[in-house]
Amino acid sequence: MSTTHAIELTTQDGQSLRFGCAPQQTLLDAAAGAGLLLPSQCRSGSCGACHAHVTRGDYLLGEHSPQALSAGAGAVLMCRTQPRSDLAVALPCEASRIGRGGVARREAEIAALEPLSEGTVRLLLRLKPDADGNGATAEFEPGQFAELELPGEGLRRAYSLANTANWAGELEFLIRLQPGGRFSGWLGTRARPGDTLVVHGPQGAFGLRENGLSPRWFVAGGTGLAPMLSMLRRMAEFQEPHEARLYFGVERAADLFALAQIEALRAELPRLQVTLCVRQPDARWSGFTGTPVDALRRDLAGAQGAPDIYLCGPPGLIDAAQAAARELGVPDSRLISERFVAAAAAG
Repeated sequence: MSTTHAIELTTQDGQSLRFGCAPQQTLLDAAAGAGLLLPSQCRSGSCGACHAHVTRGDYLLGEHSPQALSAGAGAVLMCRTQPRSDLAVALPCEASRIGRGGVARREAEIAALEPLSEGTVRLLLRLKPDADGNGATAEFEPGQFAELELPGEGLRRAYSLANTANWAGELEFLIRLQPGGRFSGWLGTRARPGDTLVVHGPQGAFGLRENGLSPRWFVAGGTGLAPMLSMLRRMAEFQEPHEARLYFGVERAADLFALAQIEALRAELPRLQVTLCVRQPDARWSGFTGTPVDALRRDLAGAQGAPDIYLCGPPGLIDAAQAAARELGVPDSRLISERFVAAAAAG
C-alpha cells in the first residue's frame, strides 16, 4: 500500500497551499488533482516554467534538461519531482499566479503581422467572443505567456505577451522565426491577417513583484524583450515611480527592434534608463559594445543597494547574469527570471 506524502507550497506572498502526493506522482500532477494549476508549460523537464525550491524533505528529481534549471540545492522542476517524504516547497510566484481549473482556451484572429528585424516579427491577435457569449477582453498579468496553436494541427508554441491587459482583446507577441521551425514557417510564409489561431492562456509566473520602491532593472536578450515591454508598459499605465533600467541585447545592430516602443516608454517613464547592447558591432555602432550582462555588471558595481533584477532570454544569458549579480552582492530573492530553452522557444 503506497503512502501519500503531505506537500506544502508557500507562495512569495506567504500563502500556503497543501495537498497529498503519492510517491509515483509528480508534484505538478498531484497539484492538478487537487485543483491547483501551477505555472508550467512543457511538463517534460525541458522548459523550466515549473521551477521551484524544496526547503524541507526528500525527493527524486527525474530526467530533465540542464538548461531548464538553475544550479543550487533544492532547485527542482515540479513536473519531474516525486516525493520521498513530506515536502515543503517555495514557489517563485504569488498566489494570484496559481489557477483553479484548466487553462483558458480562446480563438483569436490575426490583426497584424509585420517584420521587426531580420527573422523577427510582431504578431498582433484579437480575441473572439467565447462560446458562452462573453466578450473578448484580454486579461493577463505583465510577464505571462500564452501558447498559440494552429487549428486542426495540434501544433503549439509558447510566446511571451508584450502588451498589457485591455478591453479590445488584443494580444501582442514579438517572435523570433526559427529556421526550419513548423510554426515559424507558417508565420513566415502562409499566415495572413484574418487567419485564426487558438490561444491557450494566459500562463506563467514571471512578472512584477511588489517590493516597495526598490529599483527595477530589466535584462533582456532578443525576444526576451517582450515580457519586459509588458511590465514597463504596466508601470507607465500606473505611473509607478520606481527607478528603472532596461538592458536589451542582440548580436548585431541590425537585429535591434521595437526601438520606437522603447522610446515611447522613455517618454512615459522619466526614471527609465535604457542601454542597448550589441555584442558584434560594426564601425557605425556608437552604443554599448558587449552583452546585457556586461552592462549589468558595470552598473551594479557602482549601484547603491540591490535592485530587483528581471531576466529573460536564453539560459546562457540568465546564468551569466545571475552569477554576475551574486558576485556583486545581489541576493537570490532579488533575481526573477524566465528562460527561453529549446522546448519553449522552438519554432
